[in-house]
Order: sequence, then C-alpha cells, then structure tokens
Amino acid sequence: MAKILVIEDESKIARFIELELKYEGYDVDIANDGREGLEKALAQESDLIILDLMLPELSGIEVCRRIRQTSDIPIIMLTAKDDVSDKVMGLDIGADDYMTKPFAIEELLARIRVALGRKKQEDTMSNCEDILQSGLLIMNRKEYKVSYDQEDITLTKKEFDLLEYMMNNEKIVLTRDTLLDKVWGYEYMGDTNIIDVYIRYLRSKIDQKYNKKFIHTVRGVGYLFKNEEKE
Repeated sequence: MAKILVIEDESKIARFIELELKYEGYDVDIANDGREGLEKALAQESDLIILDLMLPELSGIEVCRRIRQTSDIPIIMLTAKDDVSDKVMGLDIGADDYMTKPFAIEELLARIRVALGRKKQEDTMSNCEDILQSGLLIMNRKEYKVSYDQEDITLTKKEFDLLEYMMNNEKIVLTRDTLLDKVWGYEYMGDTNIIDVYIRYLRSKIDQKYNKKFIHTVRGVGYLFKNEEKE
C-alpha cells in the first residue's frame, strides 16, 4: 500500500483528497501548513507528496526546494494559478507534476498512478548504464551530473530529465506529445509550449554556451538530439 502525504491548508480540499485516496486503497497523512508538511516529509517515509503551492508558515515552493535537497520522492504540486511561468517555476524547483485547481479527482488519481509507476521503474533501472555520452557532452545518471568538456552544467530536474530522454533517443525525431508523455509522465492536458520553453533552457545552457548543435528543430514535428560532429 502506497503512502501519500497531502500538504494542503484548505481543510475541505484536504479532506476531499484524503477520502478519495483512502477509497482507492492508499495510506494517507495530512499536513495543514508548510512547516508541518516539511517536518512530516523529512521524518517519515512516504511514497508520494501532494503539495499545495500557497501555504501558511512555509510556502510550497520552499517546502519542495528543501525536500529536494535530500529526497527524490514524487511531488505533485497543486495551485490556483494557471500560468505557464508558474508551472515552469514549480517544475524547476523539483516538482514532478503540476495541477491547477479546481481539478477532476480522476485526473489526480491518474497522475498519482503514473508518478508512482515511474518512480518504481526508475528504482529498477540500476542495471542500466549510468553514463550517457555524445562527443564531449557527458551525463552521469547515477550522480545526476552533466558536463561538457569536463565543465559542469547546472540543470534543473526537468531539464535533466528532458536531456536524458533525448540523449537516450539520439537521432530519433521526438514529437512534443511524446516528450510530454515520457518526461512529464502523463498525457499533458495543457499547452505543449512548455516543451519549447525547456528546449530553450537547454539550448542556452549547452548549444549556445559551447557553440555546438545538439538539439535540432524538426519543423511541424518536434525535436531531434544529434551530435553533428559524430557524423
């Protein structure tokens, strides 16, 4: 039985989520403010966290940031804000998923199943190669590091996950829908331009910084990772 920690200050929403999750067979714990939620997240072993963005005592952003310093537990962030910049901010600090209130409980349950399934899959990937390399660009999956010509590149969690998937599928054209499904882990309900935002981030940190062409745009389709120097 998976254990889920719900950090939500709106008591009616917290209770509604708790009842639905328990009905689905999950073990549920509730925290009503950010400080209590952080303490519970760090003190107990949960399998997934549902985290509200706007919390008293300690914001959801700060809670997520502190959790990510020591744990890779799946985090689904909830917020009343519906803006791409807010979604990017939440994902940049380490959230795995993002839902805007009000939401359908069926969709939340689906995303929980996907997040738990993805985490289980990641935990069983220990037999996979830890190193991905394309020319001087090297990714160490075990140490969660990326470097170019031995110079470290700082990436957010979602930037790392996106680059990892693209490097793992080098020379394969990937549609935006495929990237959303494989990297974000669900059939994304919002605008696919969030992929374009993250592609720009990666290009600024890798392609433009080192004057190399790794990420190629395939017009009308999506993106392709290819090291032209290897041709």
